[in-house]
Amino acid sequence: MNSEGRTLISLSSVSKVFTTDEVETHALAGIELHIRKGEYLSISGPSGCGKSTLLAILGLLDTPSDGNYVLNDTRVDQMKLSERARVRNREIGFIFQAFNLIGDLTVYENVELPLTYRNMPSSERKNLVRDALERVGMSHRMKHYPSQLSGGQQQRVAVARALGGHPSILLADEPTGNLDSANGEAVMTLLSELHKEGATICMVTHDPRYARCAERSITLFDGRIVEEVVMSQASATA
Repeated sequence: MNSEGRTLISLSSVSKVFTTDEVETHALAGIELHIRKGEYLSISGPSGCGKSTLLAILGLLDTPSDGNYVLNDTRVDQMKLSERARVRNREIGFIFQAFNLIGDLTVYENVELPLTYRNMPSSERKNLVRDALERVGMSHRMKHYPSQLSGGQQQRVAVARALGGHPSILLADEPTGNLDSANGEAVMTLLSELHKEGATICMVTHDPRYARCAERSITLFDGRIVEEVVMSQASATA
């Protein structure tokens, strides 16, 4: 376990309330969460417990109603939309259940797309894309389109896209949810390998088998953290 890494993310007293037609829904309440650099964290809990809301806040796709969010020593919960977008593009890599690849772009172009917003030279983008595809074993498919790939291959490309810009943290939202068991295991093995190489990963999963792949697991219920388990070194690397 990478217990000596510095604190990368700190959520303090974070709450989220949604108001519709004068009805308040408390999605998160008093969340205290600290993620260290190089850590592998899983988030579990029943449907409607707040997992997706928490991941959206961690990914700067939403803002808390109350509380503080510090990422890389910078408070980000009060940033303007444009500032959050810039930080999100540079600091956070997303891996979605539905892959979210663009069908009329090649594998190479899908991985390159987030980098085009960084105003970097094309040669630098090329090197980052090739390195990311090499890491996930998909460099031989860079000219293919998503429709020409299996589900497992599409998720590998999605992981490469998340990795391309060397983000501070990878946020994975049910990364095996649309995969069969064999491809799901392959993607989880890939995430474990990336973690061993130093990646910081925060993963939402409903599958207890995959939650045990992490170093630490938290369980949400009714918008609160109700359980935290630190895995043994053996189970974290299994």
